[in-house]
Amino acid sequence: MPRSQPRSPIAPPRSFIWTRRVVLTVLAAFALLPVYVMVSSSLKPLQDVAGKFQWFPTNLTIRPYFDIWKTVPLAKYFVNSLIVAGSATVLSVVIAVFAAYAVSRYRFRGKRVFTVTVLSTQMFPGILFLLPLFLIFVNIGNSTGVELYGSRGGLILTYLTFSLPFSIWMLIGYFDSIPRELDEAAMVDGCGPIRALFRVVVPAAVPGIVAVAVYAFMTAWGEVLFASVMTNDATRTLAVGLQGYATQNDVYWNQIMAASLVVSVPVVVGFLLLQRYLVAGLTAGAVK
Repeated sequence: MPRSQPRSPIAPPRSFIWTRRVVLTVLAAFALLPVYVMVSSSLKPLQDVAGKFQWFPTNLTIRPYFDIWKTVPLAKYFVNSLIVAGSATVLSVVIAVFAAYAVSRYRFRGKRVFTVTVLSTQMFPGILFLLPLFLIFVNIGNSTGVELYGSRGGLILTYLTFSLPFSIWMLIGYFDSIPRELDEAAMVDGCGPIRALFRVVVPAAVPGIVAVAVYAFMTAWGEVLFASVMTNDATRTLAVGLQGYATQNDVYWNQIMAASLVVSVPVVVGFLLLQRYLVAGLTAGAVK
C-alpha cells in the first residue's frame, strides 16, 4: 500500500499573522523606548538634558562617559559590586548544590519540614528582614568585634538570605529530573557520593546551576534597599553610588544615564553569553 503523505500544517490566517506582528512591534517599541531615552540622554550636554526632551538630538557628545568616573568614585563602587555579587553568587551556588543534592537523593528526618521552610521564606517581603539583620550585625560587632555592619561580608550574608532559598528549591527540582541510575552507575564504578555528585550530577545539571547563578548575581547586583543601609562610604555598591550624581545644586542627568548604561553592561553581557543555559534551566525547574 502506498504510504500516506504527512499532513502539512495548517497555515494561520493572514489577519492573525499581521495582528501578531503589530502586537510584537508595539511591545518591542514599548520595551526599547526607555533604552533609547537612556542612550540619547547620555550623549547630550547637561543643558540639553535639563530642558525639553529632544527625540532626535543634534548636539551629541561622549564627554559624560568620561565625567562619570570623576564626579563620583564609580570605579570603587564597581569593584565593591563585583566582589559582593560575585561572592554571593559563588556561595549561593555551592551551598545550594550540596543542599539540593542531599534533599533530592537521600531520606532523612525533617526533610519535608526543611523543604517547606525553604519555600516559605519566599513569601515574606525583603524589607521585613532589614531591621532584624541590622540589629544582628550590630550586636555581633559589639560582642565579638567582628564588624559585619558596613562591611562587604555582611552584605554578602544579607544577599545569601534572599538568593539561597530560591536556589536550593530550584536545584531540588532539577536534580529530581536527573535519573538516579546515573548516580548508581557511578557508585558501581567506584565513585563515592561526593565524587558522583561532581562527576555525574553536576555536569548534567549545568543549565539549572547557571540559571541559579544568574539569579543570585542579578539579585545582588541591582539591590538598593539593603545596600543603602548596610554599607558605608568604603563599601558602597553601584546601585547606591548612582545617587551621588544628584547634588544639592544640580542633578547630572546625562551622567546618570551614562553610568546606568555602564552598570548594566556586565549583566547584559552575562545574560547573552548564558542565555541558552538560562532558558533551559528555568524551563526544566518550572516543569518539574
